Amino acid sequence: MRSRMPLILAGFIILVTSYAHAIETRLPAMNAQAEQTSVSGLSSGAYMAAQFHVAYSEKLVGAGIVAGGPWNCASTFSFMSPLTNALTTCMDPCKYSWFICPSAFFPDGDELANFAKESAEAALIDAPTNLLDDKVYIFSGQNDKTVVTKVVDSTFDFYQSIGLSDNQIFYNKSVNAGHAFITNDAEDSACDVTQSPYINNCNIPQALRMLTHFYGELNEPAATPGGDLLRFNQRAFFESDITSMDDDAYVYIPQSCKTQQCRLHVALHGCRQGISVINTTYIEQTGYMEVADSNNIIVLYPQVKASHVNPVNPRGCWDFWGYTSNNLPPFNYAYKKAPQMQAINRMIERLISPIENIK
Repeated sequence: MRSRMPLILAGFIILVTSYAHAIETRLPAMNAQAEQTSVSGLSSGAYMAAQFHVAYSEKLVGAGIVAGGPWNCASTFSFMSPLTNALTTCMDPCKYSWFICPSAFFPDGDELANFAKESAEAALIDAPTNLLDDKVYIFSGQNDKTVVTKVVDSTFDFYQSIGLSDNQIFYNKSVNAGHAFITNDAEDSACDVTQSPYINNCNIPQALRMLTHFYGELNEPAATPGGDLLRFNQRAFFESDITSMDDDAYVYIPQSCKTQQCRLHVALHGCRQGISVINTTYIEQTGYMEVADSNNIIVLYPQVKASHVNPVNPRGCWDFWGYTSNNLPPFNYAYKKAPQMQAINRMIERLISPIENIK
């Protein structure tokens, strides 16, 4: 028994050390720069990033949309339900079409831009004129068979129709990538595959490229993040029982942000990428924290989990088709009053509030 004690003690020390960096707490107020907030996401997170960017445009300076379509894509064809639009029009409209694939099958960015302007007039979203000085980063992999490039093209068309110039929109569709967030880490999946955890090495530091597009020239990413990765109670920010949002979420706070005002970025995972499925893999392997650490950027990681009954969200996706209203009209998933978007906005409001001590 005496000979086993050092091993048990060593194991305990390793366990404590490995979790010391992830501290559980309430989301702190950090006095982040309200006028320097941006959002990004992959797949369903990309759809949510586009929705949030357009709906809350007054608060944001940019959006990153990786493998995602435009705002309110699931409303494209009124004769189809938003769910049907989401599964076909907004992913691969021609998946089961063996002979023809006309452009009419795809989302129309121009029409959706007009719909956004009408929705703003009805006070459902912020005025699209707020987008005119923003930056948008868009990415589609050539080997992405989940959300095909022609769908992502409509995201580019949407922002152009709103009035953004070419130098405000960075669109990369030249890489033979699968359906994934892109890194330059050799330990991640091969570039052209589509497989869990949907983080692929394509020799592109996507988090750095994206944040540089929003904020201008940045310092090189830190080799090892030295700030605090806080796990906090996310339930404090939503009221509905059918949001499919997880009880907890994460925020990364660089040490520098405890003594100075920092920018704020919201990073939204895709389907099957929440902490209930892959723990903190998306948070720690996408490269956001390394860029944030050396550039005074707080990164918020809201979380969605799978739910099978009320609402039906078996893959833990963000809502871009209406499951938070049980797939029943009136649909509000793309508007400011959507429960998931309200929750994200409340988290942002907490982080830009006057600073308090982190406990």
